[in-house]
Amino acid sequence: MAVTSALLMLLPVAWTCTPQKADYAMVSCFPNAIIADVPECPYGWEIEQLSLSGVCYTGTHTPGYYRFIIADLTPKNHSYCGTQSEYLPGKDPKYIFYNSIVSNDTSLTVRNQPVNYTFSCTYRAAYLVNNAVFSQRVATVYVNNGSLGTFRSQLSLNVFTNSKFLHTRDTPYVIDTSDIGSDVFIAIEAKGLSTRFKVVITNCWATPTPYSTDRKRWSLIINSCSSDPTVTIFENAKDSRSMFKFGSFRFQWLEKVSTVWLHCEVHVCDGERLVCQPSPCSARRLPSEVAADGGVLTAEFRIKGATCCLNML
Repeated sequence: MAVTSALLMLLPVAWTCTPQKADYAMVSCFPNAIIADVPECPYGWEIEQLSLSGVCYTGTHTPGYYRFIIADLTPKNHSYCGTQSEYLPGKDPKYIFYNSIVSNDTSLTVRNQPVNYTFSCTYRAAYLVNNAVFSQRVATVYVNNGSLGTFRSQLSLNVFTNSKFLHTRDTPYVIDTSDIGSDVFIAIEAKGLSTRFKVVITNCWATPTPYSTDRKRWSLIINSCSSDPTVTIFENAKDSRSMFKFGSFRFQWLEKVSTVWLHCEVHVCDGERLVCQPSPCSARRLPSEVAADGGVLTAEFRIKGATCCLNML
């Protein structure tokens, strides 16, 4: 008898989940992925019986939930796990990605209620970082998706050591007065975006105060074109990172000021729906100054050994 009990303990046990009534899916809309969670064991279905659009059985079990991830929002010749997309043109163009989590059982009889969680994420085809004027070097951008959730991306303005843009400098960036005229290398980068989104630098300027609206300003880039002879734009609106350089300088006739701020107006553009790259500068007539209407990233620069009456970048 004892032997029989031991053998029973060694036999595999067919575990079944506890059925839950699950009338909803929790959807997180990120710029490069969509995550959908449903309560575990919906109506008695095991995770291996559920799929994205009947195509991908890639769900994972997290505590209390079954999770399905759409990891590619840039389908070319095929849709990712049955994901479909729809473009809505108009004054404020949008695009929608949608899919469904469905049940599938190959047995002859099915005794569980069918599952079909259809969900979608709506994104603006072009959106500005315009929730506020960011008086900071790093900004987290939230793009609202109505009742279906939000996604966020982190934009950062960094100073690099050279034109290879591999190593960042400490902030605030300090320039010795003897180095006035040396090149300053700037890159603005978005984290967490899929390749369809491009970072566009529209305008950059310097002020002697942290306020981007200060009337005392020196323009470096206007309408994505160089407005200062020392400015070289390496890349803009081609990728998730845009880069340029300019020659350091100083403001005159400002007493007891040793800090200056660089401000850049930034847009994020959907390159699969819109033309993100600006037209050639040679074909346009640029204004001497423009007012910023997008999100502004700001970096602080300090002068080492500055005297009164001078401020430099």
